Amino acid sequence: MTSVDPLDAEPSYFDLDARDLTRSAINGIRAAFAVSGIVALIFGIVLLFWPDRTLSVLAIFLGIYFLIAGIVRLALGIFSRGISGGHRTLDILFGLLLVVAGIIAIKNSQTAAAALLILIVAIIGIGWIIEGVIALAESGRAASRGWAITFGIVSIIAGIIVLVIPGWSAFWLVLIVAIALIVLGIIGIVRAFTFGRQALKDLSAQPK
Repeated sequence: MTSVDPLDAEPSYFDLDARDLTRSAINGIRAAFAVSGIVALIFGIVLLFWPDRTLSVLAIFLGIYFLIAGIVRLALGIFSRGISGGHRTLDILFGLLLVVAGIIAIKNSQTAAAALLILIVAIIGIGWIIEGVIALAESGRAASRGWAITFGIVSIIAGIIVLVIPGWSAFWLVLIVAIALIVLGIIGIVRAFTFGRQALKDLSAQPK
């Protein structure tokens, strides 16, 4: 009985494998990971060390974060010419959902505290679960899939924790969100550096 290398397994419709992509597609995806990761890291650090943080600030920060993440996904899905049709569809669909979540968070940032807390919990939980599902779906056969899987699992767990724990206080919600953003931001930046690195080397080694 022969074993099958996971990297040689049949690709799924949503795989994001750098070996199947053009140089421009790889660079675009790496840039997308970097932008989302840097934004998450900056917002997480600011929230963690800003003593006067409030739910309104949290709503605005999260709204901007999901808005940027959604726009990046939409741009990948619409303009990338090297990724599969399934992955482009996934990017466009979930990108739209993230944009909507971001707009809702920003537009309702001045809502009464009790209602705003419920709104933020819902948006955080659903938004992070969406991001996690995207990361797991695209991990596929990629050589750097370990980081994609890690990001997906952390994102989904963070989203579920926020949704299922009742009675969040503003302080603890902001603290948990700040820490999660920092962790997700760091992983996102690492993905930007690791995704497609070997594929780019192979492309550069090819004769002109």
